[in-house]
Amino acid sequence: MPTVLDVAKRAGVSPMTVSRVVNGSGPVSPKLRARVEQALKETGYVPNTVARNLRTKRTDTLGLVMPDITNPFFTHVVRGMEAAARDAGRYLLLTNTDQRPDEEQRMVSMLLQRQVDGLLAIPAGSCADTARMCREAGVPLVIVDRRPEVAGIDVVRADAEGGAYELGRLLTRLGHEHMAVLTGPEYVPTAVDRAAGFAKALEEAGLPAPVVIFGDFSLEAGHDMTRRLMQEEPRPTAIFAANNFIAIGTQHALDELSLRIPDDVALVGLDDLPAEMVTFPFLTVAAQPAEEIGRRAVELLLRRIQEPDGEPEEILLPTELTVRSSSGGPIAVGAR
Repeated sequence: MPTVLDVAKRAGVSPMTVSRVVNGSGPVSPKLRARVEQALKETGYVPNTVARNLRTKRTDTLGLVMPDITNPFFTHVVRGMEAAARDAGRYLLLTNTDQRPDEEQRMVSMLLQRQVDGLLAIPAGSCADTARMCREAGVPLVIVDRRPEVAGIDVVRADAEGGAYELGRLLTRLGHEHMAVLTGPEYVPTAVDRAAGFAKALEEAGLPAPVVIFGDFSLEAGHDMTRRLMQEEPRPTAIFAANNFIAIGTQHALDELSLRIPDDVALVGLDDLPAEMVTFPFLTVAAQPAEEIGRRAVELLLRRIQEPDGEPEEILLPTELTVRSSSGGPIAVGAR
Protein backbone atom coordinates (compact mmCIF):
# COMPACT_ATOMS: atom_id res chain seq x y z
CA MET A 1 0.00 0.00 0.00
CA PRO A 2 1.52 3.38 -1.01
CA THR A 3 2.52 5.81 1.72
CA VAL A 4 2.96 9.56 2.03
CA LEU A 5 6.66 9.03 1.37
CA ASP A 6 5.88 7.25 -1.91
CA VAL A 7 3.67 10.15 -3.01
CA ALA A 8 6.32 12.71 -1.97
CA LYS A 9 9.00 10.88 -3.91
CA ARG A 10 6.83 10.65 -7.03
CA ALA A 11 5.92 14.36 -6.87
CA GLY A 12 9.40 15.52 -5.90
CA VAL A 13 8.18 17.34 -2.81
CA SER A 14 8.45 16.93 0.95
CA PRO A 15 6.08 14.66 2.94
CA MET A 16 4.86 17.84 4.70
CA THR A 17 3.69 19.26 1.37
CA VAL A 18 1.78 16.05 0.61
CA SER A 19 0.16 16.20 4.05
CA ARG A 20 -0.92 19.80 3.50
CA VAL A 21 -2.56 18.92 0.19
CA VAL A 22 -4.31 15.82 1.55
CA ASN A 23 -5.56 17.47 4.74
CA GLY A 24 -6.02 21.02 3.47
CA SER A 25 -3.99 22.11 6.45
CA GLY A 26 -1.64 24.72 5.01
CA PRO A 27 -0.63 26.89 2.05
CA VAL A 28 0.62 25.12 -1.08
CA SER A 29 1.32 26.80 -4.41
CA PRO A 30 -0.95 25.81 -7.34
CA LYS A 31 2.02 24.30 -9.17
CA LEU A 32 3.04 22.04 -6.26
CA ARG A 33 -0.60 21.15 -5.54
CA ALA A 34 -1.05 19.96 -9.12
CA ARG A 35 2.10 17.80 -8.88
CA VAL A 36 0.95 16.25 -5.60
CA GLU A 37 -2.57 15.57 -6.90
CA GLN A 38 -1.13 13.87 -9.98
CA ALA A 39 1.16 11.75 -7.79
CA LEU A 40 -1.82 10.80 -5.61
CA LYS A 41 -3.64 9.50 -8.68
CA GLU A 42 -0.61 7.64 -10.02
CA THR A 43 0.22 5.93 -6.73
CA GLY A 44 -3.37 5.25 -5.67
CA TYR A 45 -2.67 6.61 -2.20
CA VAL A 46 -5.65 6.49 0.21
CA PRO A 47 -5.48 8.85 3.22
CA ASN A 48 -5.81 7.33 6.67
CA THR A 49 -8.98 9.16 7.73
CA VAL A 50 -9.12 7.36 11.06
CA ALA A 51 -5.73 8.73 12.08
CA ARG A 52 -6.65 12.18 10.80
CA ASN A 53 -9.90 12.14 12.77
CA LEU A 54 -8.02 11.25 15.93
CA ARG A 55 -5.79 14.28 15.41
CA THR A 56 -8.54 16.74 14.52
CA LYS A 57 -11.25 15.26 16.78
CA ARG A 58 -13.59 15.54 13.79
CA THR A 59 -15.23 12.79 11.76
CA ASP A 60 -16.71 14.94 8.96
CA THR A 61 -19.92 12.97 9.55
CA LEU A 62 -23.41 14.31 10.27
CA GLY A 63 -26.04 12.04 11.77
CA LEU A 64 -29.69 12.03 10.70
CA VAL A 65 -32.59 10.48 12.60
CA MET A 66 -35.76 10.36 10.52
CA PRO A 67 -39.18 8.80 11.17
CA ASP A 68 -40.15 7.25 7.83
CA ILE A 69 -37.72 6.75 4.96
CA THR A 70 -40.54 5.59 2.66
CA ASN A 71 -42.36 8.94 2.77
CA PRO A 72 -41.51 10.89 -0.42
CA PHE A 73 -41.54 14.18 1.51
CA PHE A 74 -38.73 13.00 3.74
CA THR A 75 -36.91 11.54 0.74
CA HIS A 76 -36.73 15.02 -0.77
CA VAL A 77 -35.67 16.51 2.58
CA VAL A 78 -32.77 14.04 2.64
CA ARG A 79 -31.82 14.93 -0.94
CA GLY A 80 -31.41 18.53 0.15
CA MET A 81 -29.39 17.45 3.17
CA GLU A 82 -27.08 15.21 1.15
CA ALA A 83 -26.42 17.93 -1.42
CA ALA A 84 -25.53 20.49 1.25
CA ALA A 85 -23.38 18.00 3.18
CA ARG A 86 -21.56 16.93 0.01
CA ASP A 87 -20.86 20.55 -0.93
CA ALA A 88 -19.30 21.04 2.50
CA GLY A 89 -17.19 17.88 2.30
CA ARG A 90 -19.27 16.10 4.94
CA TYR A 91 -20.95 12.70 4.98
CA LEU A 92 -24.52 11.99 6.07
CA LEU A 93 -25.21 8.92 8.19
CA LEU A 94 -28.95 8.16 7.98
CA THR A 95 -31.11 6.15 10.38
CA ASN A 96 -34.84 5.36 10.31
CA THR A 97 -37.06 5.06 13.41
CA ASP A 98 -40.35 3.84 11.87
CA GLN A 99 -42.02 6.68 13.84
CA ARG A 100 -41.18 4.98 17.16
CA PRO A 101 -39.89 7.26 19.95
CA ASP A 102 -38.09 4.35 21.66
CA GLU A 103 -36.26 3.49 18.44
CA GLU A 104 -35.38 7.15 18.01
CA GLN A 105 -33.50 7.17 21.31
CA ARG A 106 -31.62 4.02 20.33
CA MET A 107 -30.61 5.56 16.99
CA VAL A 108 -29.52 8.83 18.63
CA SER A 109 -27.36 6.88 21.07
CA MET A 110 -25.81 4.89 18.24
CA LEU A 111 -24.95 7.99 16.22
CA LEU A 112 -23.44 9.74 19.24
CA GLN A 113 -21.30 6.68 19.93
CA ARG A 114 -19.99 6.98 16.37
CA GLN A 115 -18.89 10.51 17.22
CA VAL A 116 -20.85 12.40 14.57
CA ASP A 117 -19.92 16.08 14.43
CA GLY A 118 -23.57 17.12 14.59
CA LEU A 119 -27.06 15.65 14.58
CA LEU A 120 -30.16 16.36 12.48
CA ALA A 121 -33.38 14.99 13.92
CA ILE A 122 -36.96 14.71 12.66
CA PRO A 123 -38.47 13.52 15.95
CA ALA A 124 -41.05 10.75 16.11
CA GLY A 125 -42.46 12.34 19.26
CA SER A 126 -41.12 14.86 21.73
CA CYS A 127 -37.57 16.03 21.08
CA ALA A 128 -36.77 16.47 24.79
CA ASP A 129 -34.80 13.22 25.20
CA THR A 130 -32.87 13.73 21.96
CA ALA A 131 -32.00 17.29 23.00
CA ARG A 132 -30.83 16.10 26.40
CA MET A 133 -28.64 13.33 24.96
CA CYS A 134 -26.98 15.71 22.48
CA ARG A 135 -26.45 18.34 25.15
CA GLU A 136 -24.78 15.82 27.46
CA ALA A 137 -22.56 14.61 24.61
CA GLY A 138 -21.65 18.14 23.54
CA VAL A 139 -22.95 17.52 20.01
CA PRO A 140 -24.84 20.27 18.14
CA LEU A 141 -28.45 19.44 17.26
CA VAL A 142 -30.86 20.82 14.65
CA ILE A 143 -34.53 19.81 14.79
CA VAL A 144 -36.13 19.50 11.35
CA ASP A 145 -39.81 19.72 10.32
CA ARG A 146 -41.02 19.86 13.92
CA ARG A 147 -41.83 22.50 16.51
CA PRO A 148 -39.74 21.58 19.56
CA GLU A 149 -41.27 21.89 22.99
CA VAL A 150 -37.81 22.58 24.46
CA ALA A 151 -36.37 26.08 24.33
CA GLY A 152 -32.92 26.91 23.03
CA ILE A 153 -32.81 24.48 20.09
CA ASP A 154 -31.98 25.25 16.47
CA VAL A 155 -34.95 24.50 14.19
CA VAL A 156 -35.64 24.43 10.46
CA ARG A 157 -39.24 23.81 9.41
CA ALA A 158 -41.99 25.02 7.14
CA ASP A 159 -45.00 27.00 8.31
CA ALA A 160 -47.27 23.94 8.19
CA GLU A 161 -49.80 25.59 10.49
CA GLY A 162 -50.01 28.51 8.07
CA GLY A 163 -50.40 26.12 5.14
CA ALA A 164 -53.25 24.32 6.91
CA TYR A 165 -54.87 27.68 7.60
CA GLU A 166 -54.77 28.58 3.87
CA LEU A 167 -56.38 25.25 2.98
CA GLY A 168 -59.12 25.91 5.52
CA ARG A 169 -59.75 29.36 4.06
CA LEU A 170 -59.98 27.88 0.57
CA LEU A 171 -62.62 25.37 1.60
CA THR A 172 -64.68 27.96 3.49
CA ARG A 173 -64.68 30.19 0.39
CA LEU A 174 -65.93 27.23 -1.64
CA GLY A 175 -68.95 27.01 0.66
CA HIS A 176 -68.12 24.01 2.87
CA GLU A 177 -69.47 24.11 6.41
CA HIS A 178 -68.91 20.63 7.82
CA MET A 179 -65.25 19.66 7.56
CA ALA A 180 -62.76 17.28 9.11
CA VAL A 181 -59.04 16.97 9.83
CA LEU A 182 -57.21 13.65 9.68
CA THR A 183 -53.80 14.06 11.29
CA GLY A 184 -50.92 12.28 13.02
CA PRO A 185 -50.35 11.33 16.67
CA GLU A 186 -51.57 13.81 19.25
CA TYR A 187 -48.18 13.71 21.01
CA VAL A 188 -46.46 15.07 17.86
CA PRO A 189 -46.60 18.91 17.88
CA THR A 190 -46.74 19.03 14.08
CA ALA A 191 -49.95 16.98 14.05
CA VAL A 192 -51.57 19.33 16.55
CA ASP A 193 -50.34 22.48 14.76
CA ARG A 194 -51.83 21.42 11.42
CA ALA A 195 -55.23 20.75 13.00
CA ALA A 196 -55.05 24.09 14.83
CA GLY A 197 -54.22 26.04 11.67
CA PHE A 198 -57.15 24.53 9.80
CA ALA A 199 -59.54 25.09 12.72
CA LYS A 200 -58.48 28.75 12.95
CA ALA A 201 -59.68 29.39 9.39
CA LEU A 202 -63.08 27.88 10.16
CA GLU A 203 -63.41 29.85 13.39
CA GLU A 204 -62.67 33.11 11.59
CA ALA A 205 -65.39 32.24 9.05
CA GLY A 206 -67.91 31.66 11.85
CA LEU A 207 -68.20 27.95 11.04
CA PRO A 208 -68.38 24.94 13.37
CA ALA A 209 -65.04 23.49 14.48
CA PRO A 210 -63.85 20.62 12.28
CA VAL A 211 -64.01 17.02 13.38
CA VAL A 212 -60.41 16.14 14.27
CA ILE A 213 -59.17 12.55 14.28
CA PHE A 214 -55.64 11.82 15.47
CA GLY A 215 -53.88 8.70 14.19
CA ASP A 216 -50.58 8.15 12.39
CA PHE A 217 -48.93 9.86 9.44
CA SER A 218 -49.43 6.72 7.34
CA LEU A 219 -51.48 5.42 4.42
CA GLU A 220 -53.11 2.77 6.61
CA ALA A 221 -54.11 5.35 9.22
CA GLY A 222 -55.55 7.63 6.53
CA HIS A 223 -57.68 4.75 5.27
CA ASP A 224 -58.95 3.75 8.72
CA MET A 225 -59.60 7.30 9.90
CA THR A 226 -61.60 8.03 6.76
CA ARG A 227 -63.77 4.95 7.23
CA ARG A 228 -64.54 6.12 10.78
CA LEU A 229 -65.12 9.69 9.65
CA MET A 230 -67.70 8.77 7.04
CA GLN A 231 -69.93 7.41 9.80
CA GLU A 232 -70.25 10.92 11.31
CA GLU A 233 -73.53 12.81 11.17
CA PRO A 234 -73.64 15.18 9.45
CA ARG A 235 -71.09 13.67 7.12
CA PRO A 236 -68.25 16.12 6.34
CA THR A 237 -68.24 17.53 2.83
CA ALA A 238 -64.50 18.27 2.91
CA ILE A 239 -61.44 16.59 4.43
CA PHE A 240 -58.01 18.00 5.24
CA ALA A 241 -55.38 15.24 5.23
CA ALA A 242 -52.42 16.45 7.29
CA ASN A 243 -49.77 14.71 5.17
CA ASN A 244 -49.41 13.01 1.80
CA PHE A 245 -49.66 9.43 3.10
CA ILE A 246 -52.90 10.19 4.96
CA ALA A 247 -54.24 11.74 1.74
CA ILE A 248 -53.50 8.57 -0.25
CA GLY A 249 -55.18 6.41 2.39
CA THR A 250 -58.19 8.73 2.34
CA GLN A 251 -58.48 8.38 -1.43
CA HIS A 252 -58.47 4.59 -1.14
CA ALA A 253 -61.16 4.59 1.56
CA LEU A 254 -63.44 6.98 -0.32
CA ASP A 255 -63.10 4.83 -3.43
CA GLU A 256 -64.13 1.75 -1.42
CA LEU A 257 -67.18 3.66 -0.18
CA SER A 258 -68.06 4.69 -3.76
CA LEU A 259 -67.64 8.34 -2.84
CA ARG A 260 -66.23 10.58 -5.56
CA ILE A 261 -63.64 13.32 -5.10
CA PRO A 262 -64.62 16.19 -5.19
CA ASP A 263 -68.28 15.58 -6.15
CA ASP A 264 -69.16 13.81 -2.89
CA VAL A 265 -66.23 14.83 -0.68
CA ALA A 266 -63.60 17.49 -1.33
CA LEU A 267 -60.04 16.57 -0.32
CA VAL A 268 -57.01 18.77 0.38
CA GLY A 269 -53.64 17.87 1.87
CA LEU A 270 -50.34 19.08 3.20
CA ASP A 271 -47.28 18.14 1.07
CA ASP A 272 -47.44 17.35 -2.60
CA LEU A 273 -46.80 13.97 -4.20
CA PRO A 274 -43.83 13.65 -6.58
CA ALA A 275 -44.86 13.76 -10.24
CA GLU A 276 -43.44 10.28 -10.81
CA MET A 277 -45.90 8.83 -8.26
CA VAL A 278 -49.11 10.10 -9.88
CA THR A 279 -50.47 9.81 -13.41
CA PHE A 280 -52.54 12.96 -13.13
CA PRO A 281 -51.88 15.49 -10.34
CA PHE A 282 -55.27 16.35 -8.89
CA LEU A 283 -54.74 16.94 -5.15
CA THR A 284 -55.02 20.49 -3.83
CA VAL A 285 -52.09 20.97 -1.44
CA ALA A 286 -50.09 23.34 0.69
CA ALA A 287 -46.61 22.09 -0.22
CA GLN A 288 -43.61 22.41 2.04
CA PRO A 289 -40.24 23.14 0.35
CA ALA A 290 -38.73 19.77 1.24
CA GLU A 291 -35.29 20.04 -0.36
CA GLU A 292 -34.80 23.59 0.87
CA ILE A 293 -35.69 22.47 4.40
CA GLY A 294 -32.98 19.79 4.18
CA ARG A 295 -30.38 22.12 2.72
CA ARG A 296 -31.01 24.90 5.23
CA ALA A 297 -30.91 22.41 8.12
CA VAL A 298 -27.42 21.20 7.17
CA GLU A 299 -26.19 24.77 6.67
CA LEU A 300 -27.47 25.72 10.12
CA LEU A 301 -25.90 22.64 11.72
CA LEU A 302 -22.52 23.42 10.13
CA ARG A 303 -22.71 26.97 11.49
CA ARG A 304 -23.52 25.62 14.93
CA ILE A 305 -20.53 23.23 14.77
CA GLN A 306 -18.32 26.25 14.06
CA GLU A 307 -20.09 28.48 16.59
CA PRO A 308 -21.37 26.22 19.39
CA ASP A 309 -22.18 29.19 21.63
CA GLY A 310 -24.20 31.10 19.04
CA GLU A 311 -27.81 32.12 19.63
CA PRO A 312 -30.30 29.36 18.65
CA GLU A 313 -32.13 30.02 15.39
CA GLU A 314 -35.55 29.08 14.06
CA ILE A 315 -35.81 29.12 10.27
CA LEU A 316 -39.47 29.10 9.22
CA LEU A 317 -40.10 28.60 5.49
CA PRO A 318 -43.42 29.35 3.73
CA THR A 319 -45.63 26.71 2.14
CA GLU A 320 -47.00 27.02 -1.40
CA LEU A 321 -50.72 26.61 -2.05
CA THR A 322 -51.50 24.71 -5.27
CA VAL A 323 -55.20 24.45 -6.12
CA ARG A 324 -56.20 21.46 -8.24
CA SER A 325 -59.37 19.54 -8.94
CA SER A 326 -59.69 17.61 -5.63
CA SER A 327 -61.02 20.68 -3.80
CA GLY A 328 -63.74 21.15 -6.41
CA GLY A 329 -65.67 24.32 -7.16
CA PRO A 330 -68.19 26.35 -5.15
CA ILE A 331 -70.96 24.28 -3.56
CA ALA A 332 -74.50 25.30 -2.71
CA VAL A 333 -74.49 25.96 1.02
CA GLY A 334 -76.69 23.41 2.79
CA ALA A 335 -76.98 21.22 -0.32
CA ARG A 336 -75.43 18.25 1.42
